[in-house]
Amino acid sequence: MNPRIESLTKMLDGPRDGALLRFSLGNEYLKAGAPGEAAKCFLAAADRDPQYSAAFKALGKALNEAGDPAGARAAYQQGIVIAEDKGDLQAAKEMKVFLRRLSPAPVQA
Repeated sequence: MNPRIESLTKMLDGPRDGALLRFSLGNEYLKAGAPGEAAKCFLAAADRDPQYSAAFKALGKALNEAGDPAGARAAYQQGIVIAEDKGDLQAAKEMKVFLRRLSPAPVQA
């Protein structure tokens, strides 16, 4: 197992467990090529802090890489709302771009 993933996993359910730990673990899983595991971590981060717009942005990326574009779309849409409510306009703008890239290409006649 990746030493960084192993180290972060040991901290789960301990006093330092929280949104940031779950987010960090998700990023390590993404780097390791395990988007499904990463998505679980990002979802857990969002559960712990429902206003953590970065978790939704990363969740969208992980779900898309895991082959779930509909899930990615939902994560980005929820993240955009949260980011805009918080005034995090850059994160909202980035997620809008990612969301557009997920949209199916227009049908040509």
